[in-house]
Amino acid sequence: MRLSSLLSVHLALISLACSFSLHANDWRSYGADSASTKYVPFDQITPSNIGQLQSAWTWMSPDNDTVLENQRLQNFRATPGAFKVTPIAINGILYSSTSFGRVVAIDGTNGEELWKFDTRSWEAGRPANLGYNHRGVSYWTDGVNARIFMPSNDSWLWSLDAATGLPDPSFGDQGRIDLTLGLGRDVDRSAYTQISAPMIVGDIVVVGSSINDVPRQKEAPPGHVRGFDAQTGEQVWIFHTIPQNGEFGVETWEEDSWQYTGNTNVWTLMSADEELGYLYLPVGTPTNDWYGGHRKGDNLFAESLICVDARTGKRVWHYQFVHHGVWDYDLPAAPNLVDIVVDGRPVKAVAQTTKQGFVFVFDRETGEPIWPIEERQVPKSAVPGEVLSATQPFPTRPAPFEPQGISLDTLIDFTPELRNEALQMIEAFDYGPLYTPPSLRGTINFPGWFGGGGWQGAAADPETGILYVPSGSAPMVVQLVAPEAADSNFRYLRGGNTAAPSPSGLPLTKPPYGRITAIDLNTGEHLWMVPHGEGIRERIIAAGALDPGPVGSPARTGPLLTRTLLIIGQEDNGRYVLRAFDKQNGAVLHEIDLPLPPGGTPMSYQIDGKQYIAIALGAGQDARIMSFALP
Repeated sequence: MRLSSLLSVHLALISLACSFSLHANDWRSYGADSASTKYVPFDQITPSNIGQLQSAWTWMSPDNDTVLENQRLQNFRATPGAFKVTPIAINGILYSSTSFGRVVAIDGTNGEELWKFDTRSWEAGRPANLGYNHRGVSYWTDGVNARIFMPSNDSWLWSLDAATGLPDPSFGDQGRIDLTLGLGRDVDRSAYTQISAPMIVGDIVVVGSSINDVPRQKEAPPGHVRGFDAQTGEQVWIFHTIPQNGEFGVETWEEDSWQYTGNTNVWTLMSADEELGYLYLPVGTPTNDWYGGHRKGDNLFAESLICVDARTGKRVWHYQFVHHGVWDYDLPAAPNLVDIVVDGRPVKAVAQTTKQGFVFVFDRETGEPIWPIEERQVPKSAVPGEVLSATQPFPTRPAPFEPQGISLDTLIDFTPELRNEALQMIEAFDYGPLYTPPSLRGTINFPGWFGGGGWQGAAADPETGILYVPSGSAPMVVQLVAPEAADSNFRYLRGGNTAAPSPSGLPLTKPPYGRITAIDLNTGEHLWMVPHGEGIRERIIAAGALDPGPVGSPARTGPLLTRTLLIIGQEDNGRYVLRAFDKQNGAVLHEIDLPLPPGGTPMSYQIDGKQYIAIALGAGQDARIMSFALP
């Protein structure tokens, strides 16, 4: 079909969609829906026929040619990492961003590119923090017009016509607004960027930010969250994640540290209850991640889940998961919204996974915990100038989905020799239970900043209330060092030793090193846990241990949940696979070999009664989206 014909069909489909609502066959938001369930009620692809799945089409990112040209010109820094996007699907058309900041529309039946728009954000230089990295776009319609919203790496929010890819001239300045303006401080564009798809509730486009994680100065861009009018680009509201003078919580930033401290940002995805009109913001760590002597106090709303009214940005409720964080335990993923039944009582719930390996569950209307959360004593800091909270919150249910802290219970024990080597190696560091603080000697944190739970998040089954959590296990060392005064105005920064001990080249801790856990949110009970992948099984045997069976790999994508299947991508011991699991017990039903490492979360959509599963793969000069379907 010619491009002009495809666009005509697309315009007709949009017109039809605007007359009613988004189609049941769509994947309409990064996490499938505003609730971030990552669930679709499709059942064409089932456990009995998943083995017949085959490639339907492959779309190659236009970034690939740019990377090759950059290499030809010896501009090697302009090379993206993993392709982490999850496309959205609206009426048979997939919309995606690329690592270099392009936006594309793709025919969902054959992978043909319908249009492409280049924000040219990659030309501005390497973006802050994670470099050339972008995870998706969002869709909005008012019943007449349809737009794709793209926050670019160089901090512009673009509004593009969903039918043509052209900027909307009525939005901001010819289709874009400058996200570095309106934050209450001057913001350096090189330290402030956007990597995640916005959340759209009604006519409000809500945007977070990604901010340099390794700043050299105490003064940094603030991570305030803002809502913009979808039609005009006007800033409708701002929520100060670092409270300003006179606002609720400002007293938790002692010695006026609210005036200069930055980060405390929503860098990951958000969730929303469109019926309630509530938005759920998972907030990150303040500047800097590992030392807070310059920002004494609990530091609201850092490392908190905040419920705000999406129309006004006013706080409805909040809960802080880490007081005065120095572990980089920022909230990594959008919370999952799911309706459950607890002790016979229907509850509109919100479940937040964390890097620590916790799931915190609340009534999403009131913020009341579904099960008690206890403030427990945690270790003190011996670092000069540091004043930690004496307690941290621990949910009593569900149980953690990952081991926590370094102890005899978590250390490797495949052989007595490996155990003894591990014991000897950890004596060079400080270690202990969860929330053992960073130190001048070096502290082993477990889980480390990788998690536990990651940005990929969990999936929630709205029919059963079961949460499926892929996670990884990886300790790390945090050693604080005093920087040169000419280089930094921090008293301490992370430096020195950063790698956890590795007995005979093996992980310090017991497996699984990657796992999938199914949790019944109606009861708070774990239903099953399985190692995710083979992992380094052969290396362990080569070290003289008995065959431990699959030990799991920490690499993972987010989960895709259908009526009958759980599907997750993984780079596992040299293999790249899309793996289908039995939802009832975690048994592997089928593996599809992939040509490149999976970076984005798989998604699913239907066109004319045919179900497809698509996933982003690769990095650098070979990034692509592959779609699979039954023959």
